[in-house]
Amino acid sequence: MSDYIDCHYARTRADTSTRPFLTGPLSVETAVVGGGLAGLTVALELAQRGRSVALIEGRRIGWGASGRNGGFCAPGFAIGLDGIAARAGQESARELYALSREAVLYVRDTLARQGNPVDPGRMGHISARRVPARAELEQYRDKMAAFGTALQVLATPETRALLKSEVYFESIVEPLAFAMQPLDYALGLAREIAERGGGIYENCPALALHKVGAAYRLMTPRGRVSARNVILCTGGYTGRLLPRLRRAMLPIATYAMATEPCADLLDQAIATPMCISDDRRAGDYYRRLSDGRLLWGGRITARTRDPADLAALLHRDMREVYPQLATVKIETAWSGLMSYARHYMPQIGRSEDGLWHCTAFGGHGLNTTALGGRLIAAAISEGDDRYRLFAPFGLDWNGGPFGPVAAQLIYWKLQAQDWWAERKLRRSGN
Repeated sequence: MSDYIDCHYARTRADTSTRPFLTGPLSVETAVVGGGLAGLTVALELAQRGRSVALIEGRRIGWGASGRNGGFCAPGFAIGLDGIAARAGQESARELYALSREAVLYVRDTLARQGNPVDPGRMGHISARRVPARAELEQYRDKMAAFGTALQVLATPETRALLKSEVYFESIVEPLAFAMQPLDYALGLAREIAERGGGIYENCPALALHKVGAAYRLMTPRGRVSARNVILCTGGYTGRLLPRLRRAMLPIATYAMATEPCADLLDQAIATPMCISDDRRAGDYYRRLSDGRLLWGGRITARTRDPADLAALLHRDMREVYPQLATVKIETAWSGLMSYARHYMPQIGRSEDGLWHCTAFGGHGLNTTALGGRLIAAAISEGDDRYRLFAPFGLDWNGGPFGPVAAQLIYWKLQAQDWWAERKLRRSGN
């Protein structure tokens, strides 16, 4: 029986209940494979509509990246709006961005319904620059104003008044963003599904998927699920259940840690409760927690094994930005696998009648999992075809065994570019 890995979210989760193991046959209208945020959202949306639904999870609810991430919920996508427009057109980019904003509000409202409302005083996300970029940030602010988003550019003194580090220059603030405890959110979704009559089964991997007439049959270790619709929401832990889906994703690891309570020291370094990240390709992201701890994340790799010195690596990254935190101790450090597509967009769609996929949310998942789950539930229930906005971002081949190698080489190249840009800046005396 799988349990949660040791991380801050698992230690502090409010719900410690477990869900049953599926034994015997089960027949529902829709079966969801994967108990991350995408699967939970689509199952809840269907249950709220009175539809018959069951969710099976191979480990625990929110066990993967859904319950281990940085906890940042903000509008947008990992690829950025220019990348979307280049592949799908400007109007599609506008529609998708609007949907991503709606999804942020959906998550906020769901948290309030669960009894964990977002604190207005802690809203906002600061993206800080490691090299001067005032003109670039102002241009981006003006472009986003056309999408209905009011961003704020902070000059270097304003940025450093909040982030007391000389590595930062200008920054830009997204006011709609907020932070959350993602595992608690996932467990809250599961409770709501159960309250509305949906079935949830943990430690119950899907072993095989067969087409049987006009329906599908999912085989589990001691049971089976027959369903008219099957939705695969397996993220970075996607297996061979649908080979085409596995061939279209890359599992990418990222790392995070939580410190001991250290509010007094944090006051000397980070004078804001907002979420924070920098502009490097695999940059740092972090936030002050309400209990006086600091949650710090960063680094990405195509290697799925944790480095032996994970906590030390992240501690070093933190010290490089904030030397004043050098004495802070680390309580927990962990990793998680995100699912990325080659095009860096979610893969949301239908492979054939009744067989759906909702995955590849790496890099920007807390809003997009909500978006994808809502779109597929609306498609199944009402015939809503807005999920077709993601048609240009299909199940592109990931490169097979060379995919992870190529991804790692690209990361190293981008990392070297960041290092060179920052080195030039230091040599210039700025």
